[in-house]
Amino acid sequence: MTTGHVDAATIAVGFVGLGDQGLPMATAIAEAGYPLQVWARRQASITALGNAPRTAHPDVRSLAAASDVVILYVPTDDDVLALLATDLIGAAKPGAIIVNAGTGTPRNAARAAELCAEAGLHFLDAPVSGGRIGAEARNLTTMAGGPVETFNTARPIFDTYSAHVLHLGGHGAGQTAKLLNNALLMMNQASIAEILELAVRLGIDPISLAECLKLGSGASEALTRMPTNSEVSLSGTATHLAQVELLDMELFDEAMNDAGVDAAAATARGIAGASSLVSVVALLNPLDHIRTW
Repeated sequence: MTTGHVDAATIAVGFVGLGDQGLPMATAIAEAGYPLQVWARRQASITALGNAPRTAHPDVRSLAAASDVVILYVPTDDDVLALLATDLIGAAKPGAIIVNAGTGTPRNAARAAELCAEAGLHFLDAPVSGGRIGAEARNLTTMAGGPVETFNTARPIFDTYSAHVLHLGGHGAGQTAKLLNNALLMMNQASIAEILELAVRLGIDPISLAECLKLGSGASEALTRMPTNSEVSLSGTATHLAQVELLDMELFDEAMNDAGVDAAAATARGIAGASSLVSVVALLNPLDHIRTW
């Protein structure tokens, strides 16, 4: 692939990971005119693309051979490295770009980049922030690490599902930014939990206070995302999200240790925020909690 303006119809984009967030991302790519190449373990994941134009492949190697850019949105760095070793290296087109859009560590991003370079491929770590809601609205934030020339080539693809696309630096910089972003979100959740606890002790309605704070100078993205008075139970969703956040804090701690940076205080604060999520959601949603204020 070459940099500069290229007609989308000439760049085939492979996508592996049609999950909660990957599905709307892949849909956006297809609807922007890129020939979408997909593979999934379950046919239901392919069917969920609806009318979005795509070519389904029987395996990842077939997808790789048909793609100029391959975006991976899989759960872990181990999954990324395994796909590189068993399916992409040796099958992907020479000069193809491999993108990890999931969350991982800078160290593993550098390792993936090395493996790709040895095979004549290019690599970007380009995790996203915004969740499924952001993906469906196509206003995610993409944080990319890797050579600027490779980034410039892939950027129009990122633009299909992102409102903001940022190049942070070399390999691993995108993952570093994402982990810092995640840690800050969870640290803010810890502050929200503490403030709402104070509200309860002071006899103030925490639900009304949360809605008030969302409009004030104390607002944050973490607070804005906190639902209140939901008409459905959110306990299961909150529990799952808290588990994901705790895993993200493990990655954050690993990345800081790899870099030789003492971030123990930030790690502890982030873990506290993730651990408080279920109780805060319950407090703000009567279906999940009997209000005692």
